[in-house]
Amino acid sequence: MTPFRMLRLRRAAALLMALPLLAAPVGRAAWAEDLNIGLAAPVTSIDPHYANAAPNSSFARHIFDPLVVRAPDGRPTAHLATEWKAVSDTVWEFKLRPGVKWHDGQDFTAEDVVFSYGRAPNVPNSPASFGGSLRTVTKVEAVEPLMLRITTSAPTPNLPIDLAAIAIVSRHAGEGASTADYNSGKAAIGTGAYKLVRYVSGSVIEVARNDAYWGEKQPWEKVNFRIIPNPGARSAALLSGDVDLIAAPPATDLPRLRADSNIRIFERQGSRALFLSPDFSRTGASPFITDNDGRPLPRNPLLDLRVRQALSLAINRQGLAERVQQGAAEATGQWMPPGAFGYNPDVGVPPHDVAKARALLAEAGYPQGFRITLHASNDRYPADAQTAQAVAQMWSRIGVNTSVEAMPFATYLTRLAKQEYSIVQNSWGSTTGEAGSVLLNIVHSFDAPKRLGASNDTRYNNPALDAKIEEALSTMDPAERERRVAAAVAESVRNLALIPMVLFKNAWAARKPLTYEPRMDEQTLAMGVRRE
Repeated sequence: MTPFRMLRLRRAAALLMALPLLAAPVGRAAWAEDLNIGLAAPVTSIDPHYANAAPNSSFARHIFDPLVVRAPDGRPTAHLATEWKAVSDTVWEFKLRPGVKWHDGQDFTAEDVVFSYGRAPNVPNSPASFGGSLRTVTKVEAVEPLMLRITTSAPTPNLPIDLAAIAIVSRHAGEGASTADYNSGKAAIGTGAYKLVRYVSGSVIEVARNDAYWGEKQPWEKVNFRIIPNPGARSAALLSGDVDLIAAPPATDLPRLRADSNIRIFERQGSRALFLSPDFSRTGASPFITDNDGRPLPRNPLLDLRVRQALSLAINRQGLAERVQQGAAEATGQWMPPGAFGYNPDVGVPPHDVAKARALLAEAGYPQGFRITLHASNDRYPADAQTAQAVAQMWSRIGVNTSVEAMPFATYLTRLAKQEYSIVQNSWGSTTGEAGSVLLNIVHSFDAPKRLGASNDTRYNNPALDAKIEEALSTMDPAERERRVAAAVAESVRNLALIPMVLFKNAWAARKPLTYEPRMDEQTLAMGVRRE
């Protein structure tokens, strides 16, 4: 370093030391007007209709608004719609919020909602459609600029909360726009609390405060989202002050984080279940199943209920919850926690029974077992790859020699939508806060024209159960609907349309003096972060 440069640096340092300490407000000297958030899973697109995936939907809430939102406890709450009512069993009317502006200053109207509901189920190359939320919708009409009428093909008591899943995009910016146009920012014109500044896939997203926002003014001028899928790196970023809040702090780090006087932990029981989905799309050979010598089996063994029962009994769910998930999950035999709408108290946690599992395999014609590959993500859920590895070891103990292929969630999701796997580790967080969400989107047979089974990527098919699901979700009386939903849950579990394993607990960690309002739906929202 030259003497001249050293002199300049010394003068600059002296000047900084001479500045009055009161230049920053008391209690906020260490905090800028920017908020830095570390996310655990990648946001694969800014297009809010591209993929019905929790990371995308969570981020979309910053830029786009739905008609109805879920409160932190999961209850439906007015948002772009101020009120709604069922005019009849199949007709709903929604009054829309006046005075709402798009980020470019144009007025929000019912025509934008009509456009959004037509677009959401029909985005090209979408790996996970929003069609299930609009499954019964036959007509969406802009009766007045701020009055919407929706007609359904059958009674749909959950319609308002179903619509919470679908962001409203502007018609004038969205007509003819592609997903790439949203990612570039060209079409990312919303009514939300923040405006998109920059999106780098898999890396960073930057948003700036929308000072014309119709809702509560936000304290943050700018929010920087960093994608940090590695759990240890996420904790390290928080402890070093590189980020102010992180989603999904790793369970192994929670004791250390709790002990740090500068860190706070915020937790809530979630509605996301981790489960296994067998391939039902093939009756013949399945691509990742062979005999023990590596020869393809002539018939897909996963179609045999006894084989699925064996795989389920081989899983030590309590061990997964306590040891692999480090207590950040609970063992389960279904996909909603006790007390949730449609939870069936008669469906318990399946026992861990290796002997019975072996007997069932032998009875099904596989006394020596077979080989299989379990596919999973490695950057989406807490300990997702580690959980898959643990399940593989458990299956190997009953003679099903299992290898694991774990990959980034974006790749995993695209291949899953094409039915490329034999069995997958998957997850679903109920958007409605009730058991019917999984029944509708994953258990129900895939029916694209009716927008049913929209996320049934492994193609389970059970027409008798389909009829019961549709009947349950069309029942207007809440008590009778819950009874029917719970009965459908029990039948799904008996048939092992999917194999539930654990329910996640949701957690966030923040640096003081920040607080975060924990959410059942696991969304990480800058709108929920405040200073004390």
